[in-house]
Amino acid sequence: MGIMLPQANLSRQELSVEELRAKVGTGMEIADAEEHMLLSMGPQHPSTHGVLRLLVELDGETVVNMAPDIGFLHTGIEKNMESKTFTKALVMTDRMDYLSPMTNNMVYIMAVEKLLGIEITPRAQTIRLILAELSRLSSHLVWLGTHALDLAAMSVFLYCFREREYILDIYEMVAGQRMMVSYFRPGGLWRDVPDEFEPAVRKLLDFMPAKIADYEALLDKNPIFLARTKDVGAISGEQAIAWGLSGPSMRGSGVDWDNRRDMPYGGYEAYEFDVPVEQEGDVYARYRCRMREMRECLRLLRQGLDRLKPGPVNIDNHKIVPPPRADLGRSMEAVIHHFKLWTEGFSAPVGYVYQVIESPRGEIGCYLRGNGGNKPARVHFRGPSYVNLASLPLMSKNRFIADVVSIIGSIDIVLGEIDR
Repeated sequence: MGIMLPQANLSRQELSVEELRAKVGTGMEIADAEEHMLLSMGPQHPSTHGVLRLLVELDGETVVNMAPDIGFLHTGIEKNMESKTFTKALVMTDRMDYLSPMTNNMVYIMAVEKLLGIEITPRAQTIRLILAELSRLSSHLVWLGTHALDLAAMSVFLYCFREREYILDIYEMVAGQRMMVSYFRPGGLWRDVPDEFEPAVRKLLDFMPAKIADYEALLDKNPIFLARTKDVGAISGEQAIAWGLSGPSMRGSGVDWDNRRDMPYGGYEAYEFDVPVEQEGDVYARYRCRMREMRECLRLLRQGLDRLKPGPVNIDNHKIVPPPRADLGRSMEAVIHHFKLWTEGFSAPVGYVYQVIESPRGEIGCYLRGNGGNKPARVHFRGPSYVNLASLPLMSKNRFIADVVSIIGSIDIVLGEIDR
């Protein structure tokens, strides 16, 4: 477990990190210039969006100091991946940010392919991009529904999960799974998408704009929602950069940066889309960024479907990609390649790579090192939720304790990725 707390600029009334660790949970109050209360908030769910504990120092109802206490969900994913072959390690990535499994698959598989020095087919690249944007849309729907529910907007939660179910049905159609998909593979995809895929996504494009408009009609001018989000949890662009924020949490503070546009990967350089940016840096600005981003997802999906042409979805290298099932009954060489690939895996050259992509929560990076064997020598992820969470004490300082839940929701953290 680890406690994340800025050490600088503590006033005389505030506790140090060590004091906060030692005192919280004892039920005692701290008498200095005035009495401060120590509160252990969590670990609980869903109001802290996972197994998160907040150590809070309060002056009445005002937050004076805070320390996010993480690690309750730690699974050792990175170290476990190092004990598996490159392909078998893929299944671990689904379990990190479990609301965006396709994104996790993509960053890891792209790192493997960079280490191997291979390029995938145009059809596989387009399908990956479409599914990554579906994953972004699905993740934003969960964020919006749970964020609104935290602030007592029950209807929005039900509507968002209704639309998310449709996206999960598309996942199941493509990968056979609704969440833990493991669909992207080194050299391409597990299999091609079925014929029903394109009509299903086009149907989503037809009804989704009206649904987004419905969400906005319920929240944009709702006086309760505005009171809980406007001028709450504000952080400037300079502070966002200094704290390493990324994604909508950073763009809500006026920082115009998106890896899809500014460090293009996976074919994004050929697509037209806007990067939503808001200037206020508060909870409402982060909400507006994600709402606008959902419409850009639809724009990218439409372009992706228009670019989806017939062709292979895997490279022609049976030492990395298993041979077609039809070949197993007529080719002994195909059987040998199939057997060796699934028992031993493939070997990657000595070296290291770092791959960055834009997840729904911000910048996710994968550091991967090969030693010439069939297993990664080192795997490490730069997760956006972990970094974004560190700014929570800054956003919450001098706000009411009731505002903390609103601020947590606005940075859209997933504890599976934070603890991993």
